[in-house]
Amino acid sequence: MQATPLAAPAGAPSRKKRLELGDDLDTEGPTRKQARSGPQPRLPPCPLALSPPPAPVRAPVGTTASRLGPYVLLEPEEDGQAYRALHCPTGTEYTCKVYPVCDALAVLEPYSRLPRHGHVARPTEVLAGTRHLYAFFPRPHGDMHSLVRRRRRLPEPEAAALFRQMAATVAHCHQHGLVLRDLQLRRFVFTDRERMKLVLENLEDACVLSGPDDSLCDKHACPAYVGPEILSSRPSYSGKAADVWSLGVVLFTMLAGHYPFQDSEPILLFGKIRRGVFVLPAGLSAPARCLIRCLLRREPAERLTAAGILLHPWLRENPTPSVPSGSHLWRTDQVTAGAMATAVPGVTLERSRTRGRRRVALCCSRTRDSGVRLPGIGSWLQHSLDV
Repeated sequence: MQATPLAAPAGAPSRKKRLELGDDLDTEGPTRKQARSGPQPRLPPCPLALSPPPAPVRAPVGTTASRLGPYVLLEPEEDGQAYRALHCPTGTEYTCKVYPVCDALAVLEPYSRLPRHGHVARPTEVLAGTRHLYAFFPRPHGDMHSLVRRRRRLPEPEAAALFRQMAATVAHCHQHGLVLRDLQLRRFVFTDRERMKLVLENLEDACVLSGPDDSLCDKHACPAYVGPEILSSRPSYSGKAADVWSLGVVLFTMLAGHYPFQDSEPILLFGKIRRGVFVLPAGLSAPARCLIRCLLRREPAERLTAAGILLHPWLRENPTPSVPSGSHLWRTDQVTAGAMATAVPGVTLERSRTRGRRRVALCCSRTRDSGVRLPGIGSWLQHSLDV
């Protein structure tokens, strides 16, 4: 039985996010260039879209609170992408996402494809009105973006424990034929007040693959996290490799307190991303430096897979990183490459002579996970809407 809502707050957002430069951490980092016309605010909204944004979805105009079956829909969240909701019988608060009802299949199909996982949030209830679909998720206790913005740089043991959960989430999705695309810090939220367990807040931007080929043609992402291949003139790109690049930006930001590529002008920012040149912060351990470099590689085929990330020495249980001295950073980076050869399948070592010194270079070969088609989406959708 479909629930009939009285109304919903005005201006419900489109299912796809706008391409913005809005994720300023307001932390220390390299000085950003200013526009020639004068001082500019840090990371303003990006005027250049990678692809034309879809037309906005407008929900019915209503009062401050709207009744949806047993729920009361309250004020929108700060980002305007979700709404706070109250379950009247229990007094439990939820986060309500509003979608056009015509997108019900696209919204719910990723949840049908993906087996349950401890680090992927799923809607506890879905209500369908005549024009809109309402998905209710448990309320989080903050997100990673807010944590990094407040704490600046995270200690490596803490960062490793949190990043391991993120990598496991992406690996699980890739294994079952989902490309997440819009990966960024704020999409990982905490389920506990101690802020130790993370979940991916939803599968809103996930792309369901129909086979082993993960090539995508649409180009939409958050500029701070977008990979160089998406900014190129290539007609398609590897969706899984693009997710891994975004994970590299996430890890760098957690350990440095700022993005690896920054500029207030979008054109200059995209140029830095295309070149792929970044400066690692001082004081990082050799394994952490190695993992970042294995993820932020310009060539998608040279990046680790999401599953390979979990085998990296830095993500072993109870990591005990050692901080190398400045004079030995080059040598320790290469020693870590030797450890990777035994830890990650598909990683080989190349040896060459440079100025009388043996140079060990890490070469990562990326393999594509095969997607698995799961039937039954029609019956699952029907069951989900019969609430």
